[in-house]
Amino acid sequence: MTATDMPRKLILLYGSMTLVICAAVAGMVSASNSPFRTFALAAIAFLIILVPGFLLLRSINRNVREVTDSARKIAAGQYGYLIKVPGLGDAGELARAFNGMSAELADHFARIEQDSLQLRAVLGGMIEGVVAIDAQQRLLFANERGGQLLGFNMKTAVGLRFWEVVRQRSIVAIVEKALEKGESLREEFDWKGNPAKTLLIHVSPLRENPGGAIVVVHDTSDLRRLERLRHEFVANVSHELKTPLAVIKASVETLQDGAVEDTENRGMFLGQILDQAERLNNLILDMLSLARIESGSERLQSTRVSLAEAVQDCFDRHIAQVELRKQHLEMIPPEEPSAAEIYTDEEALMQILDNLVDNALKYTQEGSHIRVRWYGLGDHICIEVQDDGPGIPEEDQPRIFERFYRVDKARSRELGGTGLGLAIVKNLAHTMKGSVSVRSLPGQGATFTVSLPRMLQ
Repeated sequence: MTATDMPRKLILLYGSMTLVICAAVAGMVSASNSPFRTFALAAIAFLIILVPGFLLLRSINRNVREVTDSARKIAAGQYGYLIKVPGLGDAGELARAFNGMSAELADHFARIEQDSLQLRAVLGGMIEGVVAIDAQQRLLFANERGGQLLGFNMKTAVGLRFWEVVRQRSIVAIVEKALEKGESLREEFDWKGNPAKTLLIHVSPLRENPGGAIVVVHDTSDLRRLERLRHEFVANVSHELKTPLAVIKASVETLQDGAVEDTENRGMFLGQILDQAERLNNLILDMLSLARIESGSERLQSTRVSLAEAVQDCFDRHIAQVELRKQHLEMIPPEEPSAAEIYTDEEALMQILDNLVDNALKYTQEGSHIRVRWYGLGDHICIEVQDDGPGIPEEDQPRIFERFYRVDKARSRELGGTGLGLAIVKNLAHTMKGSVSVRSLPGQGATFTVSLPRMLQ
């Protein structure tokens, strides 16, 4: 007798025993003349039949309850729950089948959960925003970047309609249009908010039931800003080249028209040609230097540099200009010996000092003082160049490190400035893993501070 057939065999055996007992009791009753004995025999037979039947039914009922309760727990999500039923007969076979199903469900849903976590991790790490909506524009999913770019909280927005959480009508319109036409659409929008930004929206409808769409959002603000800078750079370069070339052309034409014979005035025209040619040369050199730095091709070599010697060499290179305008250069070394030296690229440091000191000398009046001090600050060395000139207006300070930006455009060109000096300083400082900043009040001079690591990596 197999385990599967055992309950069925037991029931058949129980039925056969019942029939035999009933037949035996009937024979005894018919042979008995005592009513009491007849009643006793009937009661005994009833108990003999009832007790095994009750025990058998209770066992079957207990197994059925166990299977039912376990099935409910599995249906409620307790995958992997095992049914505790004795391993004999149909009930045991059913329990083993349920346990196998539960284990498979637990493994299947574990894989689904793992895949879901991996997908969410991938979507969460994307720089693009991803938003999934259904056919009624209800949000099904949004990664964190999508909420940031479109201005909603991804945790509270799920279940709401797209137009309820995105307040830019032009973006909502392209989503509605894509859902209506059932085709992918792509368009760039200027986000009217704080801060303003440029977003590229790509909407891909889902053609399978129940429909909906995937909205992918790219932030193209930096790309558009770089394009504007490129256009401004071309325009500025054209303008910077146009002025000296016009002066040179006019001077040459004047000389050709007979001024070359004018010994009294021809020196002035030749001087203008020389000055403007020098201005063009400086402009081209600064542009090449800036292009080399920004391209990342500038190779820096770390060497031990004495800051006192570097500052003094810078002063020596500007001594003619200082004496001409009766200005004063002052060096203020630090008290701590640890700030006396720096391990950095000597040529890059010289270029930074030259630009800052030259800038201070040009934009301060005759007899002014320019002070250069340096000091240690943690693992950095800070170099300050301070002047007592007219200062820089607060509204101009954020832009003075831009290429060709001038606070006083007429005076800058008059002094021969290219408009690239501070841009070179900023880019060199960043290349050396440092930074540059400015403090200034109108009429109280300006202080430029360059922070460089003590050890160039």
